[in-house]
Amino acid sequence: MATWLKARGIETVAMEATGVYWIPVFQILETQGFEVKLVNARHARTVPDRKSDVLDCQWLRQLHRYGLLAGSFRPDDSVCVLRRYIRQRDTLIKSASTHIQQMQKALTQMNVQLHRVISDISGTTGLAIIRAIVAGERDLHKLAALKDVRIHASTEEIVATLTDRAFGTGWRMPIATKWISRTARAISTDLVKQTSQPV
Repeated sequence: MATWLKARGIETVAMEATGVYWIPVFQILETQGFEVKLVNARHARTVPDRKSDVLDCQWLRQLHRYGLLAGSFRPDDSVCVLRRYIRQRDTLIKSASTHIQQMQKALTQMNVQLHRVISDISGTTGLAIIRAIVAGERDLHKLAALKDVRIHASTEEIVATLTDRAFGTGWRMPIATKWISRTARAISTDLVKQTSQPV
């Protein structure tokens, strides 16, 4: 496309920013030396009954010829790359939060109230206790002993949140709850690790 435009003496191009489809076209044209003006479609469509792509192109060309198009701001490539990394990190964190909520729901269904004494069940202590529960540990004091030294709650307070009611005689974690807890923990842990990895 860039070669075709150059062969016809085109020096400047106006294009609409629609979804992410414009990005590779914009980059190719810009690297080939064209003056590319990125246009907000809402600002350009001021004439009624212009719905087709062909008519849109003709209308943009006419506005561009008369200098009536205001290009949208686009930062340097290095800033765009950084923005993509930041957005992806934010997506991973949000995904991890969803799985952490699923773990919390599974614990609540088991009547395990860890969140009352541990502010973050995805932290060192919370994950250690959850791993042990999923692995089959039922001794309340052994579970409470897994707490990190930075946890302010005492062993007795943690034991109280686990409750004998949740781990009574013959208690078994439902298979579905166990699977949800295990997979949610694995996914959330992996997602959190990805956010801290160097590029």
